[in-house]
Amino acid sequence: MKGAKFQHIAGELKKHASEELDHALQIAKQIDYFNGTPVTAPKTVKLSGQARTCWRFDRENERVTIPRLRQRIRQAEAMGEFALSEVLREIIVQEQEHLTDLAEALGIDNPSLEE
Repeated sequence: MKGAKFQHIAGELKKHASEELDHALQIAKQIDYFNGTPVTAPKTVKLSGQARTCWRFDRENERVTIPRLRQRIRQAEAMGEFALSEVLREIIVQEQEHLTDLAEALGIDNPSLEE
């Protein structure tokens, strides 16, 4: 991304990347706390040489992650694991901000989030 028109979003994406790494570390700590082992493989990352296409890919990832986090929060609370629930709540707040930032960069409305 080059040029003045990308300066603002480039800074936001740098912030997003740092927050996503922090999310992964927080989840890893929770898995360790429960003496668990991750049982899923990460999704394949879609790539493009076009910035706006990458933003759409990133936005779609955020859109599908938010309902999954909501489901995990409900599961954690049903098990009485309130600390885990709070960690996930903090993550979901940032994911919603990411979704909004990407929608704004693309000049579109936030999508409805399906459960």
